[in-house]
Amino acid sequence: MSDTEQILRVVNLEKSFGKHKVLQDINLDINKGDVTCVIGTSGSGKSTLLRCINVLEIATAGNIYFHDKDILDRSNKITDYRAKVGMVFQHFNLFNNMTVMENCTIGVRKVLKKDGDYAQQVAEQFLDKVGMLPYINAKPAQLSGGQKQRVAIARALAMEPEVLLFDEPTSALDPEMVGEVLDVMRKLAQEGLTMIIVTHEMAFARDVATKVAFMDKGVIAEFDTPEVIFNNPSNTRTKEFLSRFMNR
Repeated sequence: MSDTEQILRVVNLEKSFGKHKVLQDINLDINKGDVTCVIGTSGSGKSTLLRCINVLEIATAGNIYFHDKDILDRSNKITDYRAKVGMVFQHFNLFNNMTVMENCTIGVRKVLKKDGDYAQQVAEQFLDKVGMLPYINAKPAQLSGGQKQRVAIARALAMEPEVLLFDEPTSALDPEMVGEVLDVMRKLAQEGLTMIIVTHEMAFARDVATKVAFMDKGVIAEFDTPEVIFNNPSNTRTKEFLSRFMNR
């Protein structure tokens, strides 16, 4: 894992909805191979931060640099950027009228402009990685929540992104399905994929993350290694939040 190659840099990011400031003065550096877990209470701005990084929401102020290019500069194509910085959503966002295979090949064909054979080969590779290869002809309605999320991860991986964003990937799942999705993510972390994960799975964040950001009221209140955040946080709000979570 290189700690020198910076992939993403968020600088003084702000986001307001009307008069309500959801994010303020967010600064974040993401290096190749980093697994950054973003934790915090509901409404602290975690998902909005991810949506701004993926340009699903346009930041009110600040900059987002991808390999030193400001992606908010209008001369840059957002679709090219999104092909490199993929996103896995809380509610899967699969196309219900398509099979698992079609869900995983459409982006490769339409966005990356690859031929059908290549798209199928890549999709099979990543569906196999997440344990969903036997289900290539199934429609999403025939799958469990955990299976849908694993397909969504395979679909994102098929684009061969440099960074993968996860927005609460287990929060819509039944408890018994959470483990199968976290296992896939754990494997991706071990393989060195750069990830930013908004999660309330504290044990996962503690064990898998290289860095943890604690968000509170729209700011990053603390950003450090899991060892520091979980064992010796300096911020009072971080301590309060973790004492509630870790004592469950």
